[in-house]
Amino acid sequence: MTKRVIVTGGSGLAGKWVVEDLVAHGYEVLNVDRVPMAKGTARTLLTDLTDAGQVFNALASSVKLREFDEDIEPKPIDAVVHFAAIPRIFTTTDNEVFRINVMGTYNVLDAASKLGIKKVILASSETTYGTVFAHRHRDPVYFPLDEDYPVDPMDSYATSKIINEVTAKAFHRRTGMDVYCFRIGNVLDPVDYEKFATWNKDPSLRKRITWSYIDGRDLATACRLGIEKDGLGFEVMNVAADDVSSDLPTAELIKRFYPNVPVKKSMGEFETILSNEKLKRLLGWKQAYKWREQVKK
Repeated sequence: MTKRVIVTGGSGLAGKWVVEDLVAHGYEVLNVDRVPMAKGTARTLLTDLTDAGQVFNALASSVKLREFDEDIEPKPIDAVVHFAAIPRIFTTTDNEVFRINVMGTYNVLDAASKLGIKKVILASSETTYGTVFAHRHRDPVYFPLDEDYPVDPMDSYATSKIINEVTAKAFHRRTGMDVYCFRIGNVLDPVDYEKFATWNKDPSLRKRITWSYIDGRDLATACRLGIEKDGLGFEVMNVAADDVSSDLPTAELIKRFYPNVPVKKSMGEFETILSNEKLKRLLGWKQAYKWREQVKK
């Protein structure tokens, strides 16, 4: 039976890959966003997620692509992938980053729970670990960064993501719905592989994100696997590539830029500092797009 999925933020950098992947795998998909998708892979329902009434209506809508299809009656939604958000600091005032991200997520979870939608995949962020948008250099407590880390950021964006994780856990307790929060590394489009020549010349450019990355197509696969894996309850999982986005070995990067941070385990030559072990263990995810294979020689 065809599954119906609503993706919020499907017009964005990461969301577009989720929509394309789901449609390619036979899902019926509705994109909920403030602007239409550039490619029109799915229908976009223009929605302000900070308006609870609009969110409730959106999640109760038909996912059909065209209004003249034979059957356009709304049907039950199997899952929501919630990616819509203000994606960083410095583009919107801090209070608006916090308000939009927190209220949008609350409204999505609230509507999903009341409409009987049993699965929500939420976009959290690597910024929750506190180094990305810190006022200046900040040493983490330890490496690698895993889901047990005592997250403690100072910025409005990462704080909003932590609040969203807490909210997600509350809705799981309230309803029993599956909610998987993905702490996503730096998302790359195929065109971004052209930047590696510059990044490799100056590895400090990606120090704040601890050289994490994830190809948008690999992120989409993780979302689909999350939709297909039922019964995990509430979980937080890092979504990152297996390797660092640098031609320097992991040990050298840590020694040069984070010499005072303890390393809790033996790490591979180019192993990611944003641990993805839990994602692989719980969802069976495997990386398909590695920067060394994508960068033109």
